[in-house]
Amino acid sequence: MHAIIDGFAAAFRLIFTLNPELLGIILLSLQISGTALVLATLLGLPVGAFLALRRMPLRGVVISLLNTGMGLPPVAAGLFLYLLLSRSGPLGFLGLLYTPGAMIIAQSILAFPIVASLAHAAIANVDPVIRQAAITLGATPFQESVAIIKEARYSIMAGIMAGLGRVMAEVGAIIIVGGNIAGYTRVMTTTIALETDKGNFELAIALGVILLAISLAITTGLRFFQRLGRSGTTVNSWA
Repeated sequence: MHAIIDGFAAAFRLIFTLNPELLGIILLSLQISGTALVLATLLGLPVGAFLALRRMPLRGVVISLLNTGMGLPPVAAGLFLYLLLSRSGPLGFLGLLYTPGAMIIAQSILAFPIVASLAHAAIANVDPVIRQAAITLGATPFQESVAIIKEARYSIMAGIMAGLGRVMAEVGAIIIVGGNIAGYTRVMTTTIALETDKGNFELAIALGVILLAISLAITTGLRFFQRLGRSGTTVNSWA
């Protein structure tokens, strides 16, 4: 029991004294996960919107693939990306393996189907009255689409927050393609795993506390946007 108390006491000392190693790991984690989320959003939001607003061949198949991708095992994604980026792989010439770039790609792959699927669901569930009102008022197809997307904006933000939660908690894929190199590719989740195995519980606990705080913030943001989405706020213009 004393060992646990001492571990937590040492962990909070690391946090409150702004330990440089701890800060470096946190900042790298936020940088990698934030970049991955931006990429996933830039790709996933247009895909989700297109699937919700337009009819096309095999649309149902694409939606099913995206929904399946939401449950993609991280280690499987990491394995396939490793094979692509390895020296003998088709993308080995890029030299991305064991770099933050490879970790960003891995997390983007995991977040993309979440953002795209939830964006599709949010836009598809917008009240048809919004579309009808836009058409009645003489909106162009583009303005009509913008009005619908604006109406779904809070639900879309909730989907993006869900994607952030997925990448922040990721460990399997990034440890495969990142290598967990100290000061270069070592992020919060991989450091917790490593330091726990080494018996360095104070650093692992400190990072665990920070990760829990970030998870709480993400969950709070997710619920906030979900409540806003359910409030039925309407959009009066699409210009």
